[in-house]
Amino acid sequence: MKKALSILFIGVVVLGTTSCKRAQGGTKVSATGTIYECLVVMPNRPLANPQKVVSASAYAENIATTYDLVKATMGADMPCLPQMEPYFKLMQVSPAAFDDLLKPTRNILIIDIDGERYTQVKSKYSLDYWSHPQAVYRIQAPDDESFVAYWNEHGTQIRDWFVDQEIQRQIAFYRASTNKAARTALQNDLHADMLIPEDYMLIRDTLFDDIRFIWCCNNKGPQRRDIVIYAYPYKDTKQFDLAALNAKRDEVLGKMISASVEGSYMGTEYKVFPPQSRVLQDNPYTVEVRGLWKIYKGEAMGGPYVSHTCLDEINQRIITAETYILAPGQKKRNELRKAEAVLFTLQLEQQMNQLDEVTVK
Repeated sequence: MKKALSILFIGVVVLGTTSCKRAQGGTKVSATGTIYECLVVMPNRPLANPQKVVSASAYAENIATTYDLVKATMGADMPCLPQMEPYFKLMQVSPAAFDDLLKPTRNILIIDIDGERYTQVKSKYSLDYWSHPQAVYRIQAPDDESFVAYWNEHGTQIRDWFVDQEIQRQIAFYRASTNKAARTALQNDLHADMLIPEDYMLIRDTLFDDIRFIWCCNNKGPQRRDIVIYAYPYKDTKQFDLAALNAKRDEVLGKMISASVEGSYMGTEYKVFPPQSRVLQDNPYTVEVRGLWKIYKGEAMGGPYVSHTCLDEINQRIITAETYILAPGQKKRNELRKAEAVLFTLQLEQQMNQLDEVTVK
């Protein structure tokens, strides 16, 4: 059970052609490296006029070589984390140094710039080519200028494609074992389903006012991960505006979640990194919000959160699924990404029953 992630890669149109190369035959070795690491195989040549070719980039002053351009995108800071952490930890090698020892790496970006072999930019991607699980994206370009033009247009989408692969791997892991009690509560109360991992505990399943609220938690180890799902009546499209989603979050979680100090409550942090939103998909209409949470009038506690809010057309409700983590003094990117993958498995009633599309009037 998963929510389509095609939004992450829709619209990647290359200057030449894009294709998918299937994996080579035979048994695959296990991929090496850790999650959200990427090996970049490319020459690292100085750019002739970096200010001109990357003038629209916020990183222009730090870009002097072809690899700097790639690093500015693949290694950019993730938004809405309390400390700076990149989308991917990168390692760069030249094509000549890309040997059999490195080929099993889990994420590989190969950039081949060769005017004698190529006349236009082409790209292709492969899954499980040298190992499993593995994602390989290749770009072939005749010269630096054409590669830079291609990367400036499609680099963010390529980064999102690698993120998508990591999320899909995590979802595959969750499918092996889920919390039946939490899923039953979700199915019975919200007519929805989600692959809530087995090591999460169902804390609360309740109704207040006209809002149904389900809360699960994984409090094992030094990092705590929580999932909350809540639903409320749908009235109009303005409820999907970022300000409206923030207000509803503060209303619901402010009532339901507190710390040990009496009168404390959870809220959203607006000063450091204001929440950011983007539309993930159109059917069902789904908006992602990233931000920071904190405890007000209590302990100094906080961290990052991610939420997916979608329209349940059949039941005329809005459903929000959110994960937030608490990991004081530790890096949070990988744990947040692991927890975030659960959100992509949310299915509404029409998806579970494979009903025909309906339209809200």
